[in-house]
Amino acid sequence: MRLRDCHNFSDFRRMAQQRLPGPIFNYIDGAADDEVTYRRNTESFERCDLVPNVLRGVSEIDMSVTVMGQKLAMPVYCSPTALQRLFHHQGECAVAKAAAKYGTMFGVSSLGTVSLEEARKISSGPQVYQFYFHRDRGLNRAMMQRAKDIGVEVMMLTVDSITGGNRERDKRTGFAIPFKLNLSGMLQFAVKPAWAINYFTHEGFKLPQLDEHVDMGGGTMSISHYFTEMLDPSMNWDDVAEMVRLWQGPFCLKGVMSVEDARRAAEIGCSGIVLSNHGGRQLDGSRAAFDQLAEIVDAVGDRIDVIMDGGVQRGTHVLKALSLGAKAVGVGRYYLFPLAAAGQAGVERALEQMRVEIERGMKLMGCTSIEQLTRENLRFR
Repeated sequence: MRLRDCHNFSDFRRMAQQRLPGPIFNYIDGAADDEVTYRRNTESFERCDLVPNVLRGVSEIDMSVTVMGQKLAMPVYCSPTALQRLFHHQGECAVAKAAAKYGTMFGVSSLGTVSLEEARKISSGPQVYQFYFHRDRGLNRAMMQRAKDIGVEVMMLTVDSITGGNRERDKRTGFAIPFKLNLSGMLQFAVKPAWAINYFTHEGFKLPQLDEHVDMGGGTMSISHYFTEMLDPSMNWDDVAEMVRLWQGPFCLKGVMSVEDARRAAEIGCSGIVLSNHGGRQLDGSRAAFDQLAEIVDAVGDRIDVIMDGGVQRGTHVLKALSLGAKAVGVGRYYLFPLAAAGQAGVERALEQMRVEIERGMKLMGCTSIEQLTRENLRFR
């Protein structure tokens, strides 16, 4: 399968599956427990119908948005995700370059495989730093200051990962960082030698944001131990309020799902929240972000920017979320599969397809700007 054969999310997913060893593909593709929430995220959009208007004069389309003070050329951004150079040697560098080309925001994770500094050099566009809250408060302050010093615009604290989700696909293959594969997992690597050649002939895998704390060579601490030993399960609203004060810039909470939490986020001075269930990878059986969107927009949408992610595979999904009041939509697997399949070229093709789908959808909806998308354009089954 070639990149030019990829016309939608499923095509990119299939191409990535052909290229990646099974344990790595399933790390991207998998979710928690029975993966009910993972499936529900996309299914939630299917219960919503678009109601188009016609004869509106749609020769010129403006799909730009402003989110947490950042101007984006399109209402979709690349959510920060971990371990990207495991999928393709270009990793976050490819995503940063593609996001810059399309004038949108991208994020680097605390578990990112390129440094914040390197990503900043690649793109001067809006950059998010996805942050985990550590037991070591000094480490938290130092990591925030590092991001501030290099000009990262938005701090995004993930609040739904106090402990890791039960990802059974990874248990079946023995997937872990550093690798601790079982026999089945090793055999799946053996049948995909091209990935191994690519992986071992490029720069070694590392976690620059956490070099001093997670050793990818000696294995002094695995990723799973990082979550259980370094992250602080006692994190509370007072801790977050202090981080907001220290950052003194756009601050976003990722993983908010309840109205009560959305209101608290607004009260402590957050600039935005991301409605997210972590792609179904944490609490299985939790509600889809799209299903919860209207309720939270009604509660706090006049005070903070409400964003959502989870299950977005089409431009029409984006239009539905924007019509309910989301200021922008984050995507994860939508660009990770193209990254794994073809590096920067894959991410660019995926973003171009999303841009075209949103523009086409807006024309067919009779809208020339994002502000014209409202709940009058929607009906629910």
